Amino acid sequence: MRYITFALAKGRLAKETMALLSKIGINCEEMEDKTTRKLLFVNEELKCQFFLAKGPDVPTYVEYGAADIGVVGKDTILEEDRKCYEVLDLGFGKCRMCVCGPKDAEELLKHHEMIKVATKYPKIAKDYFYNKKHQTVDIIKLNGSVELAPIVGLSHVIVDIVETGSTLRENGLQVLEEVCPLSARMIVNRVSMRMEYERINEIILKIKKELS
Repeated sequence: MRYITFALAKGRLAKETMALLSKIGINCEEMEDKTTRKLLFVNEELKCQFFLAKGPDVPTYVEYGAADIGVVGKDTILEEDRKCYEVLDLGFGKCRMCVCGPKDAEELLKHHEMIKVATKYPKIAKDYFYNKKHQTVDIIKLNGSVELAPIVGLSHVIVDIVETGSTLRENGLQVLEEVCPLSARMIVNRVSMRMEYERINEIILKIKKELS
C-alpha cells in the first residue's frame, strides 16, 4: 500500500489541520517533536506522510502529485490557480478578502475611475476589478505591509485579507468592498482522487462528519 501524502500550510493552519485529523484517527507523533529538523514526517501504521510548506507552494505540490492532499487558505487557491480538486471547506482560518482604503476612495470605486490598487494578490485583484466590477485599474504587486500603500500615496486602495480590521482602523483605512469570504480548504491531486479514491474519500467523509 502506497503512502497518502499531506502538504500542510505552515503555522496556524497546519496546527488546526492536525488537530482535526487526530479527531478522525490520523496523527503523526514525529510532528510533535519541536526539536526535529526533519522535513517529511511518517506514520507507518496508517501509511500516511506529512510535510509543511509555505502556503503558496501547497497547491503546486498537490497539482504535480508530490502531495495527494493539501490544506491551505482559499486566498492561496485563488491566487495560485493550480489544477486541483477543492473538496472541503474546513471552516477554520476564516477571514475576508476586501478592497480597503481611506473613506474618500469610496467615490472612486463607485464611479469606476482608473485607480491604483496595491496588493499581495494581483490575480485575485485583477479578477475582481476586471471580471466582476468591469473597472480598469493599475495593479501594483507588493510583498510587505500593503496598508502602507494608500498612506504614502502609492495607491488609492488595497486588496488584502481582513480578519478583525484593527490594523486598518489604526491607520485611517476601512473596508470599502468585500471581494470574497476565505477559510482553510482541503485540495486533492486529480490523479490521486482517481487512483486512491476509496482511501481519500474515506478521509473526506470522516472529516465532513466531524465538522457537521
